[in-house]
Amino acid sequence: MSTRTPANQLSFEIKSASLPLVSFVLKSAEVSLLAQDLQARLGDTPDFFDNDPVLIDLQHLDNQAGPLDLPALVQLLRSFRMNPVALRPLNAAHEAAATLAGLFLTTEARVLPTAASTQEVVREVEVVREVIREVVGSHSAMVVDKPLRSGQHIYAKGRDLIMLAMVNPGAEIMADGNIHVYAPLRGKAIAGAKGDTTARIFASSLEAELLSIAGVYRTSDLALPPEVAGKSAQVWLANDKLVMLAL
Repeated sequence: MSTRTPANQLSFEIKSASLPLVSFVLKSAEVSLLAQDLQARLGDTPDFFDNDPVLIDLQHLDNQAGPLDLPALVQLLRSFRMNPVALRPLNAAHEAAATLAGLFLTTEARVLPTAASTQEVVREVEVVREVIREVVGSHSAMVVDKPLRSGQHIYAKGRDLIMLAMVNPGAEIMADGNIHVYAPLRGKAIAGAKGDTTARIFASSLEAELLSIAGVYRTSDLALPPEVAGKSAQVWLANDKLVMLAL
């Protein structure tokens, strides 16, 4: 007669776990086009991702978009240091492809009403953002005391960025947290790079070519408001719009 080992004497435990996932939302099924766009967006920042777990979200694909080469997409994402682990499919064909590619299917992806699906996505995004805020808060800021010339790039991964010198036109600064520039900001500034909507940009002279927080951006094609242009100012996100205020 066999006896069962008490749970407190086992060499392992099984517990539920909540993991933050980066959501990669596809708007095209053409892997070659995705490769071009990824290279254009991330080619200059090869360390933007660090084998971060990724959810491939197909919910925004058009049903008429044509077949998706999921194995090729997985390899493409891995080449940019993303680690695809899950799939939110659009149809049964995607579900079958996910199994072959070794991806697990998200439970909320299966035949939910539109409103319920939206609520699930919102809750998931909020969980990810909360984790990001904790990570950003747990690391000291990156401090740069030399001017950035055109073509140069600085990325503060998982923390704030403090610039003590000028960011010239054509230069780019990026941080997962806040950005502080105690000098003229004339290049591109991207705060909350991985989705932190609470991130802010501070500059002692706001003259930026591009401002972005959590993916919401504004370029120099739209002139800065006169009350903040060339002045000490801060930028934050409210209702998916960039708000600027002189300090």
